[in-house]
Amino acid sequence: MKRVYITTVVTCIIILAALMTCLKLMNLKGTKDHLTIGFIYDNDESTPYTYNFSLAKDALEKEYGDKIDILSCSNVLDDEMEEPLRELAESGCDIIFFNGYSEMVMQLAPDYPDTQFCQTSYMDMNGVAVPENYHTFKGEAYQGRYVSGIAAGMKINQLIEEGTINADEALVGFVAAFPTSEVISGYTAFILGVRSIVPEARMEVSYTNTWSSYAQEKAAANKLISDGCTVISQHTDTIAPAIACEEAAGTKPVYFVGYNQSMSEVAPETSLVTSRICWEPYILSAVDAVMTNKKIEKNVAGRVHGSDISAGFEKGWVEMIDLNLPVAAPGTKQAMNSAIDSFKRGNRDFVFRGDYTGVKHDDPSVTIDLHNGYIENENTSYPLFDYILSDIITIV
Repeated sequence: MKRVYITTVVTCIIILAALMTCLKLMNLKGTKDHLTIGFIYDNDESTPYTYNFSLAKDALEKEYGDKIDILSCSNVLDDEMEEPLRELAESGCDIIFFNGYSEMVMQLAPDYPDTQFCQTSYMDMNGVAVPENYHTFKGEAYQGRYVSGIAAGMKINQLIEEGTINADEALVGFVAAFPTSEVISGYTAFILGVRSIVPEARMEVSYTNTWSSYAQEKAAANKLISDGCTVISQHTDTIAPAIACEEAAGTKPVYFVGYNQSMSEVAPETSLVTSRICWEPYILSAVDAVMTNKKIEKNVAGRVHGSDISAGFEKGWVEMIDLNLPVAAPGTKQAMNSAIDSFKRGNRDFVFRGDYTGVKHDDPSVTIDLHNGYIENENTSYPLFDYILSDIITIV
């Protein structure tokens, strides 16, 4: 009996040890119980860009509840972000998201190998060697800009048909921060969307040389309105251009197309539609990857370029919000949906294509012919089109 008893005990110990080993292996490869997540914002949620980015934080809280803790820092300038970044990493963040434009994130990532650093792309990452725990991502914004242009073109066409303006007065304005390829790509896609409806349309672009200045953005928008622009859009970070359109609406036919955040509340009589990059699909999937010990680039649905990922309408990374039906021209929704469906089917080469010649914004000796088309975000999530379309776009 003793021999049977001893054999049984030994067998139980062996089975228990094997079970504990399996549980340890499962814990290494399986789901983590809890994550600490960091967010660093270049501004605060009062600005459209940061507000839009912060929606992903809200989505995480809804998805994971008390399984996560979120630490965040706001109003962090690019050249001042080392301290908050180190503080978040040293506070135990498993993953940190940053919406600014700084190489410092990539430089500091090796100091914290147990933390994943995910930054909205700010440069061409094609072929760039980066730390294993550093990642970049961005929605293909040109798709939303093009569809926004369709909405603007439909409104301009309505004004022409009603006799409010003549075809040769089809002028749109764009309040732009800086002449970066990201900004140029966006406003070029916008005017090409307009011209898909109104071939005579032209554009004036006014640079503010700052991402966020209410006064400068409003002054730029007012100047474009006084020049006769009937639709204004922007790639800057305040609501000022929308306010300028709403204030001018009583005296001039002018409408507004938004970016990142709906402007219907501040410009109910003039707002047409807004396009936004949706950060939620990437951020939710990246957190899931860390939670389940998977490689981020294998867990996120998008076009993978090394450690960099992009996507458009087809993966929900870009969307149109708040189409203002009482203000928009009849048929706008159908025209927009037709283009969106084309993007979802994988067609991307129809935007930057046509009888156009572009001149490189900082080197007039370099040109591009768009007869054969140009595909944006083909090898990197950061937009690279930085040519000014001759006779179509004027910098004022």
